[in-house]
Amino acid sequence: MPLLEINLSRYISASIRLDETTAEQVDQYAAFVHASADDVVDKALNYVFSKDRDFQDFLKTPQAKQVASTLRVRRGPNKDAEGATEQPARKLAAGVESTASVRVMKA
Repeated sequence: MPLLEINLSRYISASIRLDETTAEQVDQYAAFVHASADDVVDKALNYVFSKDRDFQDFLKTPQAKQVASTLRVRRGPNKDAEGATEQPARKLAAGVESTASVRVMKA
């Protein structure tokens, strides 16, 4: 059995609007934890989603699968296009567990 479990995640770029105060606090929190603002937003949203029991119940319903996307996602080059390559994984900030993290499994 391998000692390391490696989970790879595919990142996308999306454009969102934030209140000016919220954007400032995201930058301040990123400095506080020595991470990027992207990592702070990603981890904060994942935390909220995982802790909201009503949302977790909603995810189990058929309605959750029918929600129209309103997030403005920036699409990269088409994978089918000739010469298209996947983007390399982002460099991780120290002290921040990324969704593309390496986890040590307990023996």
